[in-house]
Amino acid sequence: MPLLPYACANCGHWQRWFARPPSCPVCTDVRNALPSDGWRFLSADEVAVGRQARSAVVAPGVTGYWSEPRLGLGSTGWVIETDVGLVGWEAAGWYPAAALADLRARGGLVALGASHVHGYGALWQLQDELAPPVLAIGVDDLVWTKAFQVTWPTDDRQPLAPGLTMYRTGGHFPGHSVLHDERRGILFVGDLIKVELAGETPVALSCHKAYHAQIPLSHAELRQARDLVEELDFDAVATPFEYAAPVARKQVLALFDRHLRGQPLAGPIPIEELT
Repeated sequence: MPLLPYACANCGHWQRWFARPPSCPVCTDVRNALPSDGWRFLSADEVAVGRQARSAVVAPGVTGYWSEPRLGLGSTGWVIETDVGLVGWEAAGWYPAAALADLRARGGLVALGASHVHGYGALWQLQDELAPPVLAIGVDDLVWTKAFQVTWPTDDRQPLAPGLTMYRTGGHFPGHSVLHDERRGILFVGDLIKVELAGETPVALSCHKAYHAQIPLSHAELRQARDLVEELDFDAVATPFEYAAPVARKQVLALFDRHLRGQPLAGPIPIEELT
């Protein structure tokens, strides 16, 4: 019996099973919320119905892909132009045929990666359809990769292309990673931080172990993340859900320092207090 991909209707997490899965590991984890009306899992054919491809260039050489209506948490897949080809980071919850055709026309992908399971989206679909030679995930997060094959488990630092490097931060998840685009000054932060926006303007930052449960990071986790961020130069960030400029290194460091001075919190802090 073939193993088929199924998406959780609540969070959008994909699993491969011989039948509709019995539960969703992401929803039962402390970092996410349980569905209030019980489990419901969708086949790929069911997810595809009525979903349209959307994309937008958010910075020179950086395009975000998503579908409407969005699936689950509503992640965006970033595609970054490099000297050796396109690199995908995070993934949309679903890629309609038009999005896949666009990526093929652009030459496909030389590598795929993601920060952590909340940004995995339909990585399996990009792997099945475009067959990039590299799919990189932090080695400590392999437990969440039931829907696709990890071809490069990463440690603390892993280049994906010239000027594009993955770094393990831990914290939110043990294998949580960020992607630093040195040339453009963008840090693809995953859920290392959460950005509150008013329109397109960043108004507050937060960091957390679990957003829904409002569990903050520990001091040791904050120090580890701070030590890494201090080494990376950036003036814009991209989460699995949105692009935000300007959010710069000094503001992220100020966020960590704020929590390190006392009891850490998971809630947002206004940007004006971090400049």
